Amino acid sequence: MSPYVSQAVLLVDGYNIIGLWPRLREKRDRDELETARRELIEVLVNYSAVQDFEARLVFDAHYRDTPSVKEIITKNLSVHYTDFGQTADTYIEKSCANLRYELRSIKGKGRMIVATSDRAQQLTVVGYGAEWMSAEQLAADVESTARRSERQHKSRKHNSSRFLANSLDPESQQRLAKLRMGLH
Repeated sequence: MSPYVSQAVLLVDGYNIIGLWPRLREKRDRDELETARRELIEVLVNYSAVQDFEARLVFDAHYRDTPSVKEIITKNLSVHYTDFGQTADTYIEKSCANLRYELRSIKGKGRMIVATSDRAQQLTVVGYGAEWMSAEQLAADVESTARRSERQHKSRKHNSSRFLANSLDPESQQRLAKLRMGLH
């Protein structure tokens, strides 16, 4: 686990999610797999930051004879490409087995969440103490998190004024007004 400690570790079965999210599936079929992968990464960058999850997006080697690769995208998101012959399912299961002990040491507050709609995977990871989230649940949560974040951003932007004085506390605003009027 990274030195950064989040409230939860989210393990995402990348190709499972791409195959089940209509927007990503369409991109995969129309453009190419890399386009769908990049969009999923972009979506998870925002989601993991807002949720304060340590997200690990896992992709199978996908018939390539390559060693495993880990890309650090942000402090909250890393992308893992498995070894040749290793499935994302196996990678996620091993991660769950290792993480369950590490997360318990975080004062019992650590959570493990696995996002996949693979039924066999669901049963296995729940056995390791992970919470399970379907591809549809993840899509809905990503969407609601984005809407909530956008509303918060708009309300902060709307409330702030272009004048620096409006960002001061009321007492300082009164003192500034007196100074402008020449009063002490």
